[in-house]
Amino acid sequence: MALIITDDCINCDVCEPECPNEAITPGDGLYVIAPERCTQCVGHYVEPQCQLVCPVDCIPVDPAHVESEAQLKEKFRRLQLD
Repeated sequence: MALIITDDCINCDVCEPECPNEAITPGDGLYVIAPERCTQCVGHYVEPQCQLVCPVDCIPVDPAHVESEAQLKEKFRRLQLD
């Protein structure tokens, strides 16, 4: 599953540099996560780094992009080839 940043985002800039897949970018008033690049840090870390540093806990799992652990690992492998 990809993650999503909710409207509770305070645009604090701490999540973007933590993303190893460069999936987080500035949006219109809050940051956004590109689901095609988000692996929930699978392949890099045990836990999603953006969730760990978020001061307002506004980065839940995106129910619109449900993926298994195997799918996240495959996405990680594919991103490494880019």
